[in-house]
Amino acid sequence: MSKKKNEKQTISRNKLLKVAGFGWLFDAMDVGILSFVIAALAIELQLTPTEMGWIGSVNSIGMAVGAFVFGVFSDRVGRKNIFMITLIVFSVANGLSAFTTSLAAFMVLRFIVGMGLGGELPVASTLVSESVAAHERGRVVVLLESFWAGGWLLAALISYFVIPTYGWRVALLITAIPALYAIYLRIHLPDSPRFTAKKEQEKGSVWQNIKTVWSKQYKRRTLMLWIVWFTVVFSYYGMFLWLPSVMTMKGFSLIKSFEYVLIMTLAQLPGYFTAAWLIERAGRKFVLAAYLTGTAISALVFGNADTTMMLIISGMFLSFFNLGAWGALYAYSPEQYPTVVRGTGTGMAAAVGRLGGVLGPLLVGMMLSNGSSINTIFSIFCGAILVGVLAVVFLGTETKQLELD
Repeated sequence: MSKKKNEKQTISRNKLLKVAGFGWLFDAMDVGILSFVIAALAIELQLTPTEMGWIGSVNSIGMAVGAFVFGVFSDRVGRKNIFMITLIVFSVANGLSAFTTSLAAFMVLRFIVGMGLGGELPVASTLVSESVAAHERGRVVVLLESFWAGGWLLAALISYFVIPTYGWRVALLITAIPALYAIYLRIHLPDSPRFTAKKEQEKGSVWQNIKTVWSKQYKRRTLMLWIVWFTVVFSYYGMFLWLPSVMTMKGFSLIKSFEYVLIMTLAQLPGYFTAAWLIERAGRKFVLAAYLTGTAISALVFGNADTTMMLIISGMFLSFFNLGAWGALYAYSPEQYPTVVRGTGTGMAAAVGRLGGVLGPLLVGMMLSNGSSINTIFSIFCGAILVGVLAVVFLGTETKQLELD
């Protein structure tokens, strides 16, 4: 009987991972496509570096709003409902953005896309975290994050084969497919068993939940998460949204830049898988701090790379460590709070992080416009990531295999 029960749990866990993971994959495909679309738009519309930076930043403003709003309401109406809504929002808006004819209209739709994307990610990780046994929770959430690499890989392939021949509009239309997938999710995705087990009177109001996150019991954890989320998202979007453009600035053609970024993207998968293997053995704090340190070093080397080989190798390590750290962060964040405020706490941390995602691309655009070098810009990202490492080490609490409340 025990064996059959374990098999049933494994099937349920694997099904949840697949269903939520494909939603995550489509999100990553959207973000990945944007980095390539920005490079193509810059040529078509003769955009300045500052305008290019604003495209990435308005997307992150939407993500900040979405992470907060949808995170808070996931504690009121459930993880599954919010997961569904956010997926449809970003898919439809993304498809519509393919028909825009002005930068202003494109940016408005990117804000809406960002809202859906920003809300979906913390809610999906919370849903999976609450549905998996403690001894494998961290590993499964990191594996969920690994779908992000698959999405980026698809984005790189679509950009490499589609954009140069058919244009960026066709590439964006392809990413609208998740709207159809949302219908399938509504039928087959179960809600969090921990959330559904909570009685209505146990669920506080939106304002009560926000106050709880900053109460004496949780304020140290909240401060730690906000610092880490801000530094990680600030550096990630500052570096990765500009990656194809940085490659062209270093003298490579648009097609060659897409090719090299595709190679770098492949390194994300072993980054996730090694983090998934380590997180239940070495713990969340060690994996997060170690992979963030590796990211900082790789960013420094990438910014100062003066040969093609060094550029590709350091870019691959940057992808390896940065995305492994993302996996650990998504596993670590929901474990900081009890079920009744888990969506609120995780969503608020993600929202603060998205503010970093606003500043990162803008900073790169402004610094490039002012004549700053690539190595100076990447040195700033290196320093920011190290601040996140210190927050994890000195403020973080280990939550490995801890039973969720």
